Amino acid sequence: MAANDEDQQIEELVGRLTDKFPEIGAGVIAGIVADVHHGFEGRPVRDFVPLLVERMATQKLDSKVR
Repeated sequence: MAANDEDQQIEELVGRLTDKFPEIGAGVIAGIVADVHHGFEGRPVRDFVPLLVERMATQKLDSKVR
């Protein structure tokens, strides 16, 4: 996966999560996604990074809502 494709998917993910968690500010969501995404830096296989970021960020956001 090209870096630009991954960046685009991460941007789209922030939008989806902002729609899914309207009670949490977009800046907070973007920060959580960025933190999770940063954890995958330097990993050689990039194909599933957006999916993994989405799952991990969603878990963190779910815990904030509860």
